[in-house]
Amino acid sequence: MSDFTHLDDNGQAAMVDVGAKAVTKRTAVARSVVSMPAEIMQHFANGDIHSKKGAVFQTAVIAGIMAAKKTGELIPLCHPLGLDNCKIDIHVNSQQEVIIDCTAVITAKTGVEMEALMGASIAALTVYDMCKAMSHDIVIKQTKLMKKTGGKRDFERTE
Repeated sequence: MSDFTHLDDNGQAAMVDVGAKAVTKRTAVARSVVSMPAEIMQHFANGDIHSKKGAVFQTAVIAGIMAAKKTGELIPLCHPLGLDNCKIDIHVNSQQEVIIDCTAVITAKTGVEMEALMGASIAALTVYDMCKAMSHDIVIKQTKLMKKTGGKRDFERTE
């Protein structure tokens, strides 16, 4: 079980001991992709749209940042972290999908991949929530880690 960092020698769930790790600047970027019917996407042609619940992208940005800050409260073995920064970027790509990128940054002994993934995921769910009155044919296609730096090894996905 030694390959699973959150399992002890007996295969039981365990928080990773980061006490001896070096403090470094760590960043992570996660992406969620949301696909919507054309009748909804046309509303985003000139940027953000306003639903009965408010500005869709602006609300998703706030929700994503709030979620990233609460990751340690929601995922049982994540360390509670005080992020140095969290940024959510939302745009529509050439395939008419909503692309949500969450960048989390901290100077600490542990990384922020889960915070970035949580931020992107909750921002995507917020876009879904705010647009579902127009259609339930909205699909959150994927959420994935795009990049991380500052830990034992860096990682970058090309797509």
